[in-house]
Amino acid sequence: MLLDADGRRLGEGWHAGAGTPHAEIAALADARSHDHDPRGATMVVTLEPCDHTGRTGPCSQALIDAGIARVVFSVPDPNPQAAGGAARLVAAGVDVAGGALVSEGRATLGAWWYALATGRPFVTCKLALSLDGRVAAADGTSRWITSPESREHAHSLRAQVDAIAVGTTTALTDDPALTARTSGGTLAEHQPLRVVVGNREIPAGAALHGPGGALVGIHSHDPAEVLAALHAREVRHLLVEGGPTVTSAFLRAGLVDQVHAYIAPVLLGTGPTAVGDLGVTTIAQALRLEVASTERLGPDILVIAHRTEH
Repeated sequence: MLLDADGRRLGEGWHAGAGTPHAEIAALADARSHDHDPRGATMVVTLEPCDHTGRTGPCSQALIDAGIARVVFSVPDPNPQAAGGAARLVAAGVDVAGGALVSEGRATLGAWWYALATGRPFVTCKLALSLDGRVAAADGTSRWITSPESREHAHSLRAQVDAIAVGTTTALTDDPALTARTSGGTLAEHQPLRVVVGNREIPAGAALHGPGGALVGIHSHDPAEVLAALHAREVRHLLVEGGPTVTSAFLRAGLVDQVHAYIAPVLLGTGPTAVGDLGVTTIAQALRLEVASTERLGPDILVIAHRTEH
């Protein structure tokens, strides 16, 4: 956000995605589109202005060229390739204040900040299950345990992440497309990478070869190796959709940061469970999460829970 000396808003902007102008550049453009002169103004941003030339130029130099007098930011850039914008601004005589509302800033940056700070993607695990914890009936049928409202919400989640992962068993048994779709059934503008974990190959006629995000096969059963391979591809947010074997592997490894559980008021009694063996033999070893929110979706309930450190 760009403010004048009296605190009045001159322009605002946000980063719309890779390759698009960063928030600072968008805010400057917004101000100029309304004939506001940015010289002498204050720029308030969540992330330290970058000092890197990649798909876009360095925001630090753009602010200097625009005559910005003061920059206030929340979170230092965790990416060593892009960091250093604050130092360049100070060297150019700009008044810089960092560290404002850091917790709120990190929450706003979400999975992107976490991935850059930790060196691995933020992992969300999605579960769609019956009230008694089943993901399919005894004969293997699973469509549909949850409601259309839950499925629409799940597609909106897919449209926000960088990649979706399933195991080869799910890929071969369910033949999923792993696309993100709008409420009208068309492909969403953003399509995540479709990741299949395991050693078996996907048949040429599988739905995963159809329209959607690029298909990536990772021939490993080690969640840490999977995350390392995806981090190298600049995946910042991974959605693990199962099945139970892959889900359990990530949970056992302590590599799930968030769980989205879509719970339907359905009882099956038998059939595969949402989560397999986690190595828990006594209640004291239970993996306990902190509930962040609950939401009613038609007849279902969505529970979003985090690891306690998140």
